Amino acid sequence: MSFPVSGCLWVVATPIGNRHDFSARAIDTLRQVALVAAEDTRHSRPLLRYYQIATPLIALHEHNEQEAVKTVLCRLQAGASVALICDAGTPLISDPGFRLLRAARTAGMRCAPVPGACAAIAALSVAGLPSDRFVFEGFLPPKSAARRARLRVLMREPRTLIFYESAHRLAESLRDMCDVLGRQRDVVLARELTKLFETVLSNSLEGLAAHIGSNPQQQRGEHVLVVAGCGDEVDAKLTEGKRVFVLLREALPPGKAARLAAAITGAPRRALYDA
Repeated sequence: MSFPVSGCLWVVATPIGNRHDFSARAIDTLRQVALVAAEDTRHSRPLLRYYQIATPLIALHEHNEQEAVKTVLCRLQAGASVALICDAGTPLISDPGFRLLRAARTAGMRCAPVPGACAAIAALSVAGLPSDRFVFEGFLPPKSAARRARLRVLMREPRTLIFYESAHRLAESLRDMCDVLGRQRDVVLARELTKLFETVLSNSLEGLAAHIGSNPQQQRGEHVLVVAGCGDEVDAKLTEGKRVFVLLREALPPGKAARLAAAITGAPRRALYDA
């Protein structure tokens, strides 16, 4: 599909760091639409200015989406084309815009993607973990109890897991993953992708947690965690861990028995304790 299309909502991917990852089609689309709905106009304006895109901007974020949807929908229904962008990457991937897209489709408006960068896919492409089948989980819950509960749901997931995580919760999330998913599960941390301080680290969850804990510099920026799914090896460890836990439980409190069984077998401590 090529421009122009009147009354169309264009979902346009923007760079996740390096400005030169902006596609020529995305730039051309943003120049020709009547309005650009941006997650944060202060963040997007410098990018548009760099590419000499003078199209008017309107803010559309999680706090004003309901009202902004009405404005954008009116413009679409009047025949104007509008572009939706987020701060970085592909809109709606852990970013606002779902309500707008759903409203536009419900109203019979045409919606078209202009594909480009996505941090989750970029991280998966260089992780070296199975990429034929994967699960994107976005951000885990901010509180440890809820985060662990979600990880327990994913503990037996065989597909590769992809998470986003904020800088100030990275260390805590890795500790919870160690306890719930197992300390020896393979993980890749992709940090600040396409930016000056890009880092891609491969390790076990235990090894990565130790490295991040002792290197505060690695906790800065934006992070994608790509975690191996639960394979036959993990199932075998869990089976052996449960066997050892039952033996230890005869002489020790459940918490201590679970910790020792996990240390001996490499099985997830939380899974043994829950059992």
